[in-house]
Amino acid sequence: MTAQRLKAGVYGASGYAGQDLVELLAIHPSVELVFATSNTFAGQPVPGTSLRYLPSEEADPSQTDAVFLALPHGVSARMAARSAEAGAYVIDLSADLRLDTPESYEQWYGHTHPHPELLESPYGLPEIYRDRLAGARMVAAPGCYPTTTLLGLYPLLRAGALEAGRPIIVDAKSGVSGAGRDPKPHLMFAEVYGNFYPYSPGRSHRHVGEIEQEIRKLDPRAGTLVFTPHLLPVDRGLMASIYVNLASSFSSSEAQALYEECYQHEPLVQVLPAGQQATLKHVVKKNGAVISLTPVLPDLLHITSVTDNLRKGASSQAVQCFNLMFGLPETAGLL
Repeated sequence: MTAQRLKAGVYGASGYAGQDLVELLAIHPSVELVFATSNTFAGQPVPGTSLRYLPSEEADPSQTDAVFLALPHGVSARMAARSAEAGAYVIDLSADLRLDTPESYEQWYGHTHPHPELLESPYGLPEIYRDRLAGARMVAAPGCYPTTTLLGLYPLLRAGALEAGRPIIVDAKSGVSGAGRDPKPHLMFAEVYGNFYPYSPGRSHRHVGEIEQEIRKLDPRAGTLVFTPHLLPVDRGLMASIYVNLASSFSSSEAQALYEECYQHEPLVQVLPAGQQATLKHVVKKNGAVISLTPVLPDLLHITSVTDNLRKGASSQAVQCFNLMFGLPETAGLL
């Protein structure tokens, strides 16, 4: 869209995802970072920049070309509306714009959506919705669990290779930074170290609605999502172990070729060779996803999909969306 450096601001810049976002934007060849907000750390230096954190109410979105919102759900939609009214492009890292209807949002988040008109924003997973992101003025960037799960399933969903109606089992594990930076007793070192446990199991986690919504768009015949996240005693990284039953017309032995063909031109998704397993070390502090496949039975496939929850699961995905929105090279600032 332009060869000039684009002015960008980050709301919620002192959270874990916000810090990584500032780090990426500070080295982006086409971005000038003009503000970074934090009500908690207002006045303190923003690491890696010459800026100081501003209180969110003092930041002026009209002075930017784009704003990134690394804010809590509920708060983020209001700032998205305000920023759009001021003329800025908006990349929202919260869950506020990801669900398609206000009824679905209220079901999963427990309160009325403050700006339901914003739910028309495209879902910011470039590997699936790249064409919708080009030129968009507002994008709902998905989080770490949906991104990792959907990238792991996408080739099968696109090919209609899942057995209709059979459950999709996702056993997911995330580092502690996925729970945010606010201090919480159950996230203290003494509680997490040497421990490992599930939370919000089955169909109770908030992201179930979002993941299932996108699965059904790709394959309306897909079965129920069973999703159980776990808290890993590491700082960052996310692994989704996915178990699926395959249609009779498709064998698990064909999966490797299917995934390699689907992702062969994707710069931020790597499919490992057959026999190798994806690990957190493949992705920590990196901007893409890595996937490995294990045929279990002819009709049963195990998929391992890994990301850095703060990068492809949040900040680098937001930058990837930003690049597409402004017609920049998609991997600018990321590779």
